[in-house]
Amino acid sequence: MVRVLKNLRQLWPSLSLVFLLTLATPASSQTALDQTDTQQWNDVIFSLPISKQVDFNMFGTLRFGRDISRPVDERFGVGATWRIGQLLSLVPAYLHIETQPFEGRKLHEDRLNIAAILRFEAHRFRFSDRNLVERRFRSPVGPDKIKLSLFASDEVFYDWSVDDWVRNRFAAGIIKPLNKNITLEVYYLRQNDGRSLPGDLHAIGTTWRIKL
Repeated sequence: MVRVLKNLRQLWPSLSLVFLLTLATPASSQTALDQTDTQQWNDVIFSLPISKQVDFNMFGTLRFGRDISRPVDERFGVGATWRIGQLLSLVPAYLHIETQPFEGRKLHEDRLNIAAILRFEAHRFRFSDRNLVERRFRSPVGPDKIKLSLFASDEVFYDWSVDDWVRNRFAAGIIKPLNKNITLEVYYLRQNDGRSLPGDLHAIGTTWRIKL
């Protein structure tokens, strides 16, 4: 009997660990996030012809989720459509995304992509094939508690009065959420403009994004 009690005393830590793990398994499954949702998606696209081959595009997206009860995905982007011949188009674009898929979880993401679209017609049918290459910037910079993100953008400007591309602006900076309603962007901007005075600029800027 003494030997049995001694063996039980030695095995007790291992038995306790197994018992605790057994209890923990059902609890973790109960807190798993639901993998299904009913959503309603809305998209708007603005296209401005710049030349016979090139269009400037602006687009926005608003998606309602959590069983269509609240906004869960907001997107804004700019890009261009460059038509090459009758069949092929190249579509480079920049996209900024804010998502709230679940309560208490917010995500920020920036994307740079370029799509090659092949369109052709056969009899009364029109076929379209799109192939997309994308770079996604979605990891915060630095420690998790700081919650910094990087971004970069480039803008080109066309002036119809002189029929020429007159300006280019490149910017890069950081994004810092201050709270759930206010986000601060701090950036450096470089402008090249051969027609304005002064046209070539170095600028340090800030953008405050406030959700009411």
